[in-house]
Amino acid sequence: MSAPTAISNLATRLSTASVSDALDSLGLPGSLHGIGALREGQRVVGRVFTVTYEPVDEAGGTVGDFLDDVPAGAVILIDNAGRTDCTVWGGIMSQTAHQRGIAGTVINGTCRDVAAATAAGYPIWSVARFMRTGKDRVRVAAVQTAITIDGVVIRPGDILVADDDGAVGVPATRWDEVAETAWRIDRVEEVIVEAVRCGATLAEARAEHGYHSLQTRKDPW
Repeated sequence: MSAPTAISNLATRLSTASVSDALDSLGLPGSLHGIGALREGQRVVGRVFTVTYEPVDEAGGTVGDFLDDVPAGAVILIDNAGRTDCTVWGGIMSQTAHQRGIAGTVINGTCRDVAAATAAGYPIWSVARFMRTGKDRVRVAAVQTAITIDGVVIRPGDILVADDDGAVGVPATRWDEVAETAWRIDRVEEVIVEAVRCGATLAEARAEHGYHSLQTRKDPW
């Protein structure tokens, strides 16, 4: 079996855990700390569409209608600086995004109308859920610009992988390399499990297949 290369094929094969390990081995950041799945069983892989929010001031501003510009298959990444006191995503957005074929939404902040997202089957990852509106509290500051979350820089068009364990961003220019490394890590872990099933101890299987250094940074020579 050869390593998968297309994003669509990776959606059912690569976990955030193996992608995160691959990033570690390549010396790259990417894991988005504090952001979790709204419900279990969600998984997306797609190119990022970024949205940045900021607090309103005397000039006002709106929560924005950026959804009209998001292409099908994209993963929306919203940065509201991790705020949990007001939402930047709700039921209208979930139902519209689902209808338009958008892959999912990852929020460094808060969502609401969880029942509507669940009913639509729309995948969301966020820091928290809270019912208070973001209208008159925050506004869209930028669309399709670089976002930095917990030291991880994610640019429009980068690849975002999200599942039950959280979300991780990968630079588009390094995606093939990261995906291949993650694929190899998954294969090694499968071999270890099979070795244990066949009678090896866990310690023996891990030692034989180099488990403890899978994620260790491999410096180029």
